[in-house]
Amino acid sequence: MRSAVPSPASRRMNRDQVLIEQALLALMLGFAAFFFLAVFWLAGFQIWNLGKIYPGVNVAGVQVGGLNPAEAAAKIAREITFPQSGHILLSDGDKTWAVTPLETGLFLDAETSAKTAFSYGRSGSLLRRLDEQFRARQDNVTLPPNLIFDQRMAFKYLAALAAEVNQPLIEPSISIENASVAIHAGQPGRTVDIPATLEILTAQMQTLRDGIVPLTVTIDQPATMDLEAQAELARHILAEPLVFSLPPGQEGAGPWSIEPADVAAMLVFEHVQKDQSTQYQVALSSQKLREFLTKLAPQLQLDPAEARFIFNDDTRQLELIQPAVIGRALDIENSLNNVQAKVLAGEHTLALDLVLTPPRITDQATAEQLGITGLVHAETSYFYGSDAARVQNIEAAASRFHGLLIAPGETFSMAGALGDISLDNGYAEALIIYGNQTIKGVGGGVCQVSTTLFRTAFFAGFPIVERYAHAYRVSYYEKTAGNQIDPNLAGLDATVFVPLVDLKFTNDTPHWLLMETYVSPAYSSITWKFYSTPDGRSVQWDTTGPVNIVAAPKPVYRESPDLPSGKVKQVDWPADGADITVNRRVYKGDALYFEDAFHTHYEPWQAIYEYGPGTEGMPPPETHEDGEGE
Repeated sequence: MRSAVPSPASRRMNRDQVLIEQALLALMLGFAAFFFLAVFWLAGFQIWNLGKIYPGVNVAGVQVGGLNPAEAAAKIAREITFPQSGHILLSDGDKTWAVTPLETGLFLDAETSAKTAFSYGRSGSLLRRLDEQFRARQDNVTLPPNLIFDQRMAFKYLAALAAEVNQPLIEPSISIENASVAIHAGQPGRTVDIPATLEILTAQMQTLRDGIVPLTVTIDQPATMDLEAQAELARHILAEPLVFSLPPGQEGAGPWSIEPADVAAMLVFEHVQKDQSTQYQVALSSQKLREFLTKLAPQLQLDPAEARFIFNDDTRQLELIQPAVIGRALDIENSLNNVQAKVLAGEHTLALDLVLTPPRITDQATAEQLGITGLVHAETSYFYGSDAARVQNIEAAASRFHGLLIAPGETFSMAGALGDISLDNGYAEALIIYGNQTIKGVGGGVCQVSTTLFRTAFFAGFPIVERYAHAYRVSYYEKTAGNQIDPNLAGLDATVFVPLVDLKFTNDTPHWLLMETYVSPAYSSITWKFYSTPDGRSVQWDTTGPVNIVAAPKPVYRESPDLPSGKVKQVDWPADGADITVNRRVYKGDALYFEDAFHTHYEPWQAIYEYGPGTEGMPPPETHEDGEGE
């Protein structure tokens, strides 16, 4: 049997297949060799650069590849000197200020910069790491340095610089010196915008290059104003005194003048908005003008006073004895505004504004209008034995009530109508009860008037709102015609001590009540009359008389350096203490209108004697004869 012989074509195919297989094997062996060589090289590269910055890495041009972080930090600190040696020129027009970056707060952090360089090629995925390592080796990689810019230092530096650059805005103005008017031109205001300048400075620092940083300056231009007209107005105001006067029809104090030198001190110049523009305006200082008017106000003050009348019992009409007074007060605010307007209008004679208060009762009031038809009640008390000073005080006090009117429903205050008890108002020094003794004081005897008024209101049947008795019994208030003593009058006295102790009663009728007072020194009497429309009221009363009587203490003797030797003077008088209750019932016709009671407690009072030093027989074994106090 013969074996098959391959054809030439078959032999060629086998040979090509063998060649291909050999080529593939060679290629695979080549790739394997390249791979192993690459891995070997890469491993060697990593081992070689272990703990060192990869080659090709630089920080701001400083080559640090192949160095460990400490070496790199030292090199960076040594070669990057911009913070210490750089030059920044701050400018404002022609003015410049040279400064190093370090002075404005720029610091190089070499250690962090080295750490950043060391981390290059060592973070992220494997491919990223290999890519960064390859790029650094092939092209060199430049990393920025790590800089610390302390803007607080920069701000502080710029703030100090701004103090040299800033200048205040000065508006055009007018001034007055020695009553002379001068015009002054304005000045633009310049202010360094520190935040904006700091932004530019920060950008320049980041370049690590020298440079010029212009200051950002805000400029405020002064207003454009024509001052000549206001300067001329100021000159006109200062040409004459300012004269203040009462308005027409008003009499009294004034006029008052302010001389130009003083007016100059009161002038002010203000910026005002008018017609959407700022204008300069001359005016008087509101504060100084108000101070002047406030000081002037008391001179113009007049309290309203009602007309006073007496009732003519024959004609049954009122007769005017004192005209009414229209009250007035200075209207400071209106006067201030009107004076300002008149001064700006060029006026020098200035009328003041007043607030007028008409009285309730004018001179034209009639008895019919007021409801006064006749006598309601009259009461008389007696002051036998009073000295001239006491009589003077009774007359002075009583005159304050003569012709006075009390409105329907009004509660009348005697202290309010009495006013100030002083020597200037016609009073003299006489004996008064003060504290726990009887002493000399201004107005002694006024209680004779208050006691008379109390009894008039009491017996006329008017409600008594407030009443105080004396501390001890005083014989003046228990005297009757002929200098007799009526003990039933005890407990019907009243004292007034302005402004602490008052006597008040109410006119509870629908008509006005007219009071008349008459003092007769010759008869030692004071009579008080009430006129109105009698409404049929009557009064019944009774008294317990003095009860719970306490004898007066023994007299007291004391030495007084004001008395000469041998002189003895009684300065206080004895009185027994007692309690008294007076009951009153007021009727209208046969019907009881109201009733009330007045309780009085009198303290026991001791006599007091004073004697001069060395007076023989003092203190004596017996008391002196009692005298009389108020």
